[in-house]
Amino acid sequence: MNKKQKKMLVRILVAGVLMVTFALIPIEGWVRFACFMLPYLTVGYDVLWKALKGIKNRQPFDENFLMAVATIGAIVLGEYTEGVAVILFYQIGELFQSIAVGKSRRSIAALMDIRPDFANIEDENGNLTQVDPDEVAVGSIIVVKPGERVPIDGVIVSGTTSLNTAALTGESVPRDAKENDEVISGCINMTGVIRVKTTCEFGESTVSRILELVENSSSRKSKPENFISKFARIYTPAVCGAALALAVIPPVIGLIAGTDPGWGTWVYRALTFLVISCPCALVVSIPLSFFAGIGGASRAGVLIKGSNYMEALSRVKTVVFDKTGTMTEGVFEVEGIHHRDDKTGKCTCQADGVAFSREEDDSDHPHKHGSDICDTCKGHECRLLELAGLVESASSHPISRSLLKAYGHEPDRSRVSDVRELSGKGITATVDGIPVAVGNAGLMESLGIEAIPCREVGTIVHVAIAGAYAGHILIGDRIKPEAREAIDLLKKKGVTKTVMLTGDIKPVAERVAADLGIDEVRSELLPSEKVEAVEELLKERTGKGTLAFAGDGINDAPVLSRADIGIAMGALGSDAAIEAADIVLMDDNPVKISKAIGIARKCLRIVYENIWFAIGIKVACLILGALGITNMWAAIFADVGVMVIAILNAIRALSTKRA
Repeated sequence: MNKKQKKMLVRILVAGVLMVTFALIPIEGWVRFACFMLPYLTVGYDVLWKALKGIKNRQPFDENFLMAVATIGAIVLGEYTEGVAVILFYQIGELFQSIAVGKSRRSIAALMDIRPDFANIEDENGNLTQVDPDEVAVGSIIVVKPGERVPIDGVIVSGTTSLNTAALTGESVPRDAKENDEVISGCINMTGVIRVKTTCEFGESTVSRILELVENSSSRKSKPENFISKFARIYTPAVCGAALALAVIPPVIGLIAGTDPGWGTWVYRALTFLVISCPCALVVSIPLSFFAGIGGASRAGVLIKGSNYMEALSRVKTVVFDKTGTMTEGVFEVEGIHHRDDKTGKCTCQADGVAFSREEDDSDHPHKHGSDICDTCKGHECRLLELAGLVESASSHPISRSLLKAYGHEPDRSRVSDVRELSGKGITATVDGIPVAVGNAGLMESLGIEAIPCREVGTIVHVAIAGAYAGHILIGDRIKPEAREAIDLLKKKGVTKTVMLTGDIKPVAERVAADLGIDEVRSELLPSEKVEAVEELLKERTGKGTLAFAGDGINDAPVLSRADIGIAMGALGSDAAIEAADIVLMDDNPVKISKAIGIARKCLRIVYENIWFAIGIKVACLILGALGITNMWAAIFADVGVMVIAILNAIRALSTKRA
């Protein structure tokens, strides 16, 4: 407990002891009144002060006003013990609330601790200066020692180490990092000293984006929260009016009828009615449930931007995946090079020619030495790979990087000119004065060139030289080991439809979908066509089920925005994707999607448990109180007891192990 909570606990204990003591001592009159005012003011002075401030600000109808009216009324009627007990137990409930919120805040604060306090910047002479991370410019060299947090995203220029990413991803297994590996801010360096070249400013780094997401999450309210806010604004004045009517109308009727009006009895019932009607259990526990749920999710490496997204995620029935980088590793490798034979008009994958393949022992393959003529494959494969690598050298696409890696040389970009990138199709350029086109079958068709299909399954990159088809390169991508488990878990969670969207060719897409058990696949899509596909799927929804789209951030921002729920995979996804997404998974494990859905459903289940429990108990007690069947002690349980139970239930949302 913090100092404020400890102070409140002392006030509660002192007031409780005084109340019990004075209740047992046989004192009467003004002495009894004065004695009970001691515990009353000790524990309740702040409630009275807040009630007065509310009246002054013309916003009187809140729980402080209800407690003040009810307790002062009880004291006026001479029910001193009950008057003190009401405010005492109300403050006990408030203490429970404060502790529960504090626990949730500590969960968020644990994530907030990823903010580094300093960065060790290295000057030209190798000297280190400790500065604020905000002062580090892009391209600076920083040194991260064992036990320190990586302050800014960057690339390791020297050193090897193990990085603890638990605060970001929820995974406790350290990740090895070496020279040329990317590192993200917020990780803890565990073993070796590393020198890192920064790739962004601190304000644009991963840790800054995460903190901004978490800090802004409370501003986005769910439907239950908005309902409770509107409900409280209408409900509190309504019950005050009902209590006033209960205190006045029956006695007036009694006076008219010539019977005993029983003012004391009806005022007591009205005060009991007021205590019971206090909406604390709802007003406190609903936001607390969402707050705890978001805090618990953050510890599991799932960042949810607001409780409205938590609610929508709990109703997901359709999950749409991008293929590359989401269900597959996104690490492409050249698996085969098939040139077009001028005599047969076929590619070597269809004839008896010899094609370079990564399955062969190619360590001494002539293309590795840049030979103009290769006796084994007649130079065609090497030439094909060289031209493709040069044309793709300006692109950052994963397939382009795989071609450059297979080419094995630093590309001489002075040989390349007139580069044109055609979205969703490929690239055209001039190499050594010769027009070269590298891309998919759609690019070949747009150029009026007949592409020869490959009989092997994979991503096919077609190459045309000087307007004539020259052959194609087979690119392969590995399915993530967790992908099949991710689909199975989603189906166990009640997701009725899984769909994969990809720009890849139909045979590759269908093979991946079949291996993973995905219900539907749509292939050979341009980025704009992926948005259209999601819009079609949105129209197919039935009932209140929502649609979630999960992607790794490459060309995904428009689709993430269009889906009911956009899920960005991996902290290293693009800035645009993280901005467009509603939920960010800090690693690229697709199993986390079902984990996020489980967390959301558990949170919403707790929310509705609290709503029905609180309303049910209060309605029953309000009726019994109005009829005079329940007394002030039952009212205390209906108010404080229900609130404490609802709060204890709400903090269960912090635990995500069984979600």
